[in-house]
Amino acid sequence: MTGTETVGGAATEEATSSPGVTPAAWAGLMLDCPDATELATFYGELTGWGVGGADDGGAWAYLTPPGTALTFGFQRVADYRPPRWPDQEVPQQFHLDFRVADLPAAIARAEELGATQASFQPGGERWRVLLDPAGHPFCLCPPAPADATAG
Repeated sequence: MTGTETVGGAATEEATSSPGVTPAAWAGLMLDCPDATELATFYGELTGWGVGGADDGGAWAYLTPPGTALTFGFQRVADYRPPRWPDQEVPQQFHLDFRVADLPAAIARAEELGATQASFQPGGERWRVLLDPAGHPFCLCPPAPADATAG
């Protein structure tokens, strides 16, 4: 259940819960892939978070962003089919965005780690869409404008 409040003239949604019901807390997300350890290593290197844990066979692995209890997990799926982007023959269902201080350097680093740039770039030079080693699209974006974080 949500309520609406106005902050600085803009309506925002405020999460509320029913009496006696504890709201769910976000724990993390999982990406399907053909090899969990390989994809966790890619994102661990890309973010600098490292791999927090993995099984020996590549069936599951996870990262934990510093200062959080969230997990960014990976799970092996038999007959994995990578998403197709931008067409939707196999939809991506979601994608990840990362803010980076130096867009060209971050693109180069992602490519060193096994990412490829998507042929379709809707953001032009403002941000870049890349595909991780398992084919998931993700975006590298410049830092947020200073006024975007002001409340």
